[in-house]
Amino acid sequence: MEFRTILNPQKKQNSIDYNSNIVLFGSCFTENLDKHLKYYKFNRVSNPYGILFHPKAIEKSIEQCIQKKVYNQHNLYFNDNLWSSFNHHSKFSSDSLSQILSHINGEIDKTHTALLNASHVLITLGTAWVYRFVETEMLVANCHKIPQRKFTKELLSIAEITDSLHRIVSLIKKTNPKAIVLFTVSPVRHVKNGFIENTRSKAHLHTAVQQTVDHKKSFYFPSYEIMMDDLRDYRFYKNDLLHPNKIAMEYIWDIFKNTWINEKSSPLMKTIDGIQKSLKHKPFHVNSERHQLFLKNLEAKIKEVKKQFPSIVFKDKTV
Repeated sequence: MEFRTILNPQKKQNSIDYNSNIVLFGSCFTENLDKHLKYYKFNRVSNPYGILFHPKAIEKSIEQCIQKKVYNQHNLYFNDNLWSSFNHHSKFSSDSLSQILSHINGEIDKTHTALLNASHVLITLGTAWVYRFVETEMLVANCHKIPQRKFTKELLSIAEITDSLHRIVSLIKKTNPKAIVLFTVSPVRHVKNGFIENTRSKAHLHTAVQQTVDHKKSFYFPSYEIMMDDLRDYRFYKNDLLHPNKIAMEYIWDIFKNTWINEKSSPLMKTIDGIQKSLKHKPFHVNSERHQLFLKNLEAKIKEVKKQFPSIVFKDKTV
C-alpha cells in the first residue's frame, strides 16, 4: 500500500553546474534555496532588494537592476528616524542616508552584471496580495511598519500577474537571451490575509505562472505541490505551522537538486560538503599531531577544489 503521493519532476536538460551563474529573486523560500546553493559554493547572487513577496515588486527590482537605476534621497521615505525604500526589504533600512544609498546602489550594480551573465534566473512568488501607499498610489514591496491606514490592500488579478510575469521574462531575455527563467510558488502560507484569501492568492499565482511557462518558454518547479501534496503533515512545519521546517526544506532541496543540478556536479558537491563539515570541526587538542594532519588533508582538498574553480572561496569555520 502507498501512504504518500510522491512527486518526481522530470530531469531538466538545461541544468545547473559549477559553470552556471545563478540569480535569485523572491520570497523567503528563495532564501532557503540560496542557502543550499551558497553551501555548495555555486556562483549566485540572491535577492538584491531583500525578500520580495509579490510579482510586481519582483518585476520592479529586475527592471531597475537591468536599467542600473541609481537611488537618491528622493527615492526613500523617512519614518521613525529611519530611511527606507518602499521597493526594498526592511533589512536595507538605516538611520544613515549614505549607508542605505550605498547598500542599495551597490546591490543594483552587482546584480546588473550578474543578470548580463546569468545562466539561470530563479524567481519565487509568495503572494498575490499587494499594498498601495495612499500618498503616492504606488504598490510597495514592504510597508516598513508604517501605520496600516496609510495603505490600501488589493488582490492582483490573474491577468495582472500574467502580464507582470511576461514582462519579467521579456526583460531578462532582452538583456540576456541565453538566460533560463525558472519560477516556483512558495509553499509558505500567508494566512495573515486569511485562509480563504491565501488560497485565492496562490491560485492566481499558479494560473499566471502556468500561462507564462506555456507561452514564454520558461520553467516551473513544484515546491508548493511537494509541500502540500507530498509532505502533507504538520511534522514537516515549524512551530508556527506555516513555514516548512529543516526536514521539509532538505527534502525539497533534494528534489530540486535531482531535477535542476547536473549530475556531473555531484562528486564536487560531495567534496565541498566534506570540506564544509571539516571547517566546522572543533578539535579537543588543537596542537595534537592528529589534528595537524587533519588540517593538512583539509588544506589539500581545498587546494584541489580551487584548482578546478579558482572563484570558490572557503572561509574558516563558515559556510
